[in-house]
Amino acid sequence: MYRILRILVVAIPLLAMKQDKPLRVIFFGDSITQAGVKPQGYITKAGEMLGSKGLGAQYELMGAGIGGNKVYDLYLRMDEDVLDKKPDVVFIYVGINDVWHKASSGTGTDPDKYVKFYEAIIKKLKAQNIRIILCTPSVIGERNDNSNQQDGDLNQYSKLIRDLADRNNLQLLDLRKEFQDYLSANNPENKEKGILTSDRVHLTEAGNTFVAEKMVEALLKK
Repeated sequence: MYRILRILVVAIPLLAMKQDKPLRVIFFGDSITQAGVKPQGYITKAGEMLGSKGLGAQYELMGAGIGGNKVYDLYLRMDEDVLDKKPDVVFIYVGINDVWHKASSGTGTDPDKYVKFYEAIIKKLKAQNIRIILCTPSVIGERNDNSNQQDGDLNQYSKLIRDLADRNNLQLLDLRKEFQDYLSANNPENKEKGILTSDRVHLTEAGNTFVAEKMVEALLKK
């Protein structure tokens, strides 16, 4: 009996410490995510939003974004940049360069290869029992009438991610749809940029705030 009590005296505080440890959340992506850790970036803003809800101590937010990255770049660096950091939650936000680089430099990612690398990332994260949130790629141009050059490809790749979420029973944050809905309501002049993006892709402060809000909603969703 005395031995059991001694074990409990040691174990209970350890359990409490484990429960008090903040959830580590990694945002895994490209230059949009790389900029997300800056003072006005979406990751920084998401942390501030959680703090305003009294939840700041419950979450540790980390960025793992590198400019120009495509899905296979994420796969190749995920051990060091994600798995080694022992996250509880990972947002995967990749696809812009896989589409954009097709037109800009001829080095994009074909749909079948995109799905294979994405599935390989999911498999590795699932093996570690990490909560995964898939994000569809947002925009390459803010025109709201489907006249941006890459709208067709972005819609196709977004559908691939929605299908991946369905097949793997994973949470989806449909940023593509969120951006389209917002721009339909808030871009009456059908501008190419300047609403949520500074250059058709990278986020303005308003864009960072918008993405942060959606990320926090997804993170807190039960």
